[in-house]
Amino acid sequence: MDEATTKDPAKLDALLNSVLAVGSDLELASVLERIVKEATSLVGSKYGALGVLTARKDKLANFITVGIDEKEVESIGDLPSGKGVLGLLISDPQPIRLTDISHHERSVGFPDNHPIMKSFLGVPIRIRGEAYGNLYLCEKLDGEEFTEEDESLMVVLATAAAIAIDNARLLMRVRELTLAEDRERIARDLHDTVIQRLFAVGLSLQSVAKRIDSLEIQDRIRHEIDHLDETIRQVRATIFDLDMNSSDGSSLRAQFLGISKEAERSLGFKPQLSIEGPVDSVSSPEMISDMTSAFREALSNVAKHAAATEVTVRLFADAKWIGFETLDNGVGIGGTPTITGGRGVHNMHDRARTLGGKCEVASSTSGGTLVTWQVPVE
Repeated sequence: MDEATTKDPAKLDALLNSVLAVGSDLELASVLERIVKEATSLVGSKYGALGVLTARKDKLANFITVGIDEKEVESIGDLPSGKGVLGLLISDPQPIRLTDISHHERSVGFPDNHPIMKSFLGVPIRIRGEAYGNLYLCEKLDGEEFTEEDESLMVVLATAAAIAIDNARLLMRVRELTLAEDRERIARDLHDTVIQRLFAVGLSLQSVAKRIDSLEIQDRIRHEIDHLDETIRQVRATIFDLDMNSSDGSSLRAQFLGISKEAERSLGFKPQLSIEGPVDSVSSPEMISDMTSAFREALSNVAKHAAATEVTVRLFADAKWIGFETLDNGVGIGGTPTITGGRGVHNMHDRARTLGGKCEVASSTSGGTLVTWQVPVE
């Protein structure tokens, strides 16, 4: 630890405790939240946040906050994406201290219901030389500005945070690989052993039935053979589920399957999903993030407004476009005045435009609402 960080023994002790605390968690979500809490405590700030960058490193994909409760977050609306002063650390990842954030030339102001914030300290987090995210701190509790010492403390903490985040991500990957291997082993055993034994038992029963004169016993044997056939179908379905779950859960195909399953509870029925084209090979991480968010919103609108009993989903990709369509059999746009004017649908349009694509919400010729969301393949 650089002695120039601080000469205050109490501060050094606090920094050491924060570094140890940040490294004590192994779950990524807990690590990120712990980093923000330790940062605000270490320099005595009222508000803190950690912004995680997208794969392209051009905006924020996640934003973890401390000092603002859930009701305040909800009243503020959409979380920051990295514009204004927050974008400075994205375009130029260097520590920055401001006496009043609103006076900076890059300031774009705060949204409605946002707490008043003046003093600001921002520090980048780098992992293996690459930008991962940024620490943002606002409003010193003592009413003063953030100091050079505060900045130095945050730089050290950001270094420790990067190590903790990297360890948590590596552990998560190891767990995923271990789980995938277990699933593959179970699926292989089910296919090679259980199903083959069930087939053998079924064939033996059929052979026995042919040598029995009693029609009653023959019927009972056939009934048991039918049960075996049903069991085999169930085992095959289990193998299919294991194979699907053992694939990379971050793929577009896997995420659409997962979102469709999650939506079953709010919809009251299971969406019918079809997949066409090389959706996984042509989709980028940022594209997946925007597309899955738009897909969640589309299904949410069906659940909230459509009064539908079924919805079909088509996930598609070709040489020029990748996207999805949702078609429900509900009341249609005419019966849901909020479906094309709400914030959620507005966000769907914005996500598509950001990637050079388009989103269309229209009444279907067969009734209900058709949502088409597509972006060009890079």
